[in-house]
Amino acid sequence: MSAKRGGLGTNLDALIPASLSVSGTQVAQQNEVPIDSIHPNPKQPRSVFDEDALNELSASIKEVGLLQPPVVREISKGKYELIMGERRLRASKLAGLKSIPVIIRETNDNDLLRDALIENIHRSQLNALEEAAAYTQLLEDFGCTHDELASRLGKSRPHLSNTIRLLNLPPTVQRRVAAGVLSAGHARALLGLTDESEIERLASKIVAEGLSVRATEELVATGSSQKKVKSRVVAAPAPALLEIAERLSDLFDTRVSVQSGKSKGKITIEYSGNEDLQRIVELIEE
Repeated sequence: MSAKRGGLGTNLDALIPASLSVSGTQVAQQNEVPIDSIHPNPKQPRSVFDEDALNELSASIKEVGLLQPPVVREISKGKYELIMGERRLRASKLAGLKSIPVIIRETNDNDLLRDALIENIHRSQLNALEEAAAYTQLLEDFGCTHDELASRLGKSRPHLSNTIRLLNLPPTVQRRVAAGVLSAGHARALLGLTDESEIERLASKIVAEGLSVRATEELVATGSSQKKVKSRVVAAPAPALLEIAERLSDLFDTRVSVQSGKSKGKITIEYSGNEDLQRIVELIEE
């Protein structure tokens, strides 16, 4: 069976090549198959899927493509049974896709398949969005913990979590990241905003004006929302404050902003979940 390119990103073939092997044992192969040839797994324990979340994923797939191929097994010639990724399959159908890339499993050993994917992530030069999708697939499909996956990949726990958060960006912004128009640093800075329209507006401003990552972080830290700046003019952080923020960011391995007023100031430390928060607290208590 010849592998076909899914057209999702310049590095997808490197991440999921025609054949996946571990120590000479073929584990899986990648191919693009008709979406109607994939049948649900009758043993799938999950029967309820959040409709809003599916619609959001479908919109992202329309804009960016399916970055996380489901895992299937061939049950007869040209017919497949879904093993992992039903949410992605449903969202792809909602997006109107006629065919999708899949990982066709050649073995029943999930540990081998997981190890093969981790090994190929190491070898691949992925863009930030492909990296986030690959991490998410390993976490969801194989039940890895963030700490376990970070250790296996040789990455820090915050790097893993912050990269995965890129998948929360609006689809139009994700597309710019995938195309290399926005860097991963710009994308992570945009995650400091919560309003989708404001994220898209600032993303357009970054591209139009060629803003640096530092300039983007300053806009987000000082409150780029027009609602916030109506009543007062916010001065840009002094170089000394930026240096302190950078030192704290290195110390806590996450983004830190420092703001100073006339009589008091504020330090904002970002975290990506309860585990990350606990890690930061332990560093503070040391």
